[in-house]
Amino acid sequence: MAKGVINTRIVPQIEPRIRRGYFECRFGQLHVYNAMPPGGGFDEGTPLLALHQAPMSGAVFHGLLGLLGRDRSVYAPDLPGFGESDAPRLPPSIADYASAIADFCDSMRFRQIDVAGYHTGSLVAAELAIARPACIRRVVCVAVPVASKLEKEAFHSSPWPVRPVADGSHLAVEWERTRRAGRSPLPLETLARQFAEKLHNGPNAWWGVQAALDYAAPDRLGRVTQPVLLVRPRDECWDSTLHARELMPKARLVDLPEVGEEAFESAPQRMAEVLRDFLHAR
Repeated sequence: MAKGVINTRIVPQIEPRIRRGYFECRFGQLHVYNAMPPGGGFDEGTPLLALHQAPMSGAVFHGLLGLLGRDRSVYAPDLPGFGESDAPRLPPSIADYASAIADFCDSMRFRQIDVAGYHTGSLVAAELAIARPACIRRVVCVAVPVASKLEKEAFHSSPWPVRPVADGSHLAVEWERTRRAGRSPLPLETLARQFAEKLHNGPNAWWGVQAALDYAAPDRLGRVTQPVLLVRPRDECWDSTLHARELMPKARLVDLPEVGEEAFESAPQRMAEVLRDFLHAR
C-alpha cells in the first residue's frame, strides 16, 4: 500500500454459528440452542440465557442468537414440554420451569449469567433470578403476562388445544385461534410456523399458559433484587407489562410501540439493540 493511503476495506463480520445440544434436567433432557462469538467464546460479555413464551420454543430467538452471539455466548433452551425438551409428567408451575433451567445452569457451571424472558419466559426469568441471586446478574422481562381474573376465566372457558377428530376439522379451529391471537396481524409464514409448533408440542402444550396464569406475580415479581429491564412491545401484554412495572418499582421500563406481536421474530435487530444497551451498561 502506498504511503499516506488509508485502507478503507471493510472486513466482513463473521456470523456466529448456531448449535444445538441436549442437557440433563430434573424432567429429562433439555434441548438448547446456542451461539457464541466466532473466536470460540473467549469474550468479555456475560453469557445470556433467553427463555421463550408458551407454547413456542427456543427457536423464536434464532435472530437474536445471530446478533447477540457476536460478542457473548447466548443460550436459548426449549422449556420442558416444548420444542425438543422432555415434558414433565404433571402440569408444572413457573417455579418448576425455573428449577429445570437452574439445573442447566448448574451443569454449565455458570458463575454469572444474564437472563431474558419473553411472555411466559419473563416469569420464568424472574423466578430464576429469585432462586439464584448470586448467579443471575441482570434480568430482562419482555411483555410480562400479569393475568387478570377475567383473563383466567376466559382461558378456562375455552379449552385449548381442542381434541383431534377424524376429519381433521380440529385443525381449522386451531388455525383460526392462531390467526386471531394478538393485537396485530402477523406474516402468514410466521403464523404457519407457530401453528406447526403448537401441534408439535402436543395435547399438553397448554400447561405453560396455565403456569403463567397461576403465577403469583403480585407476590413474586417484587422479590427480584437484580437490575431489571421491562420491555413493552405493543402486543397482548402491553397493559399487563405496565402492571408489572408497578410491582417492580425499581425496574427500568422501555416502551416499544413500533414493535408488535412476536417481537423477537418480527424485530430481532431492535430487540438486540435494547438488550445490548441494558446488558452492557455499567
